Amino acid sequence: MFTTPDLATRNLRAEFDHMPWRADAADLAAWQQGQTGFPLVDAGMRQLARTGWMHNRVRMVVASFLTKHLLTDWREGERWFYAQLLDADAAVNAMNWQWGAGTGIDAAPWFRIFNPVGQSEKYDPAGQYIRTWVPELAALDNKTIHTPWKSTQRLKYPAPIVDLKLGRLRALENWKNLPK
Repeated sequence: MFTTPDLATRNLRAEFDHMPWRADAADLAAWQQGQTGFPLVDAGMRQLARTGWMHNRVRMVVASFLTKHLLTDWREGERWFYAQLLDADAAVNAMNWQWGAGTGIDAAPWFRIFNPVGQSEKYDPAGQYIRTWVPELAALDNKTIHTPWKSTQRLKYPAPIVDLKLGRLRALENWKNLPK
């Protein structure tokens, strides 16, 4: 922050100044409240709200989801996390968000888009993390807990706010059209 005081407000890769970020207040609120319809994303955001902390794997998933599937400006996530995290550090938080969004100097490639279902199935196959933070899904079996919209049970849980495939394609198309 000493040499780059605008780290939390400026894309370090200038081509992202032209990214057509969406400003969808409903999507942002659903993400912040852990009501996206994607159990791993919602579990992470609920854990953050209740404890002020979240595991790094889940941080990467929720950041990717916000910036790529929802095409929401990374600065929205950066501000939210900075306000919520007990261990918030201005430089670390900003660089983490720029890494996840692909806008930083040492960034994940823009085309690296974490699939929250695949990540959940791989790293929490029994759904224990989800059961802890999204208790309304606790009764689902180990397979369906990752995709509750496929359940035949009536659930008090939101439907997905974005189609993962379409959100991914939209993000990639916007990235490809950025001036290089």
